[in-house]
Amino acid sequence: MNALRILVLGVALIGLGACSHMTEKEQKMLSGGAIGAAGGAALGLVTGGGWVAGGLIGAAAGTVAGAVMAK
Repeated sequence: MNALRILVLGVALIGLGACSHMTEKEQKMLSGGAIGAAGGAALGLVTGGGWVAGGLIGAAAGTVAGAVMAK
């Protein structure tokens, strides 16, 4: 379990470093997608639905919302 945590932390840190050369629109789309994925997965778990489907739907909705907000 500790190896999985280290792997997830490493991927997250690498992902944060990759955001430095993004435009404002790309950053908002990525942020919206990440927040939407987390929220969708949480709602899927709470409501008894599938957390994967909730995460995918939330990520898509969050990405679109981030793109619209950046205009």
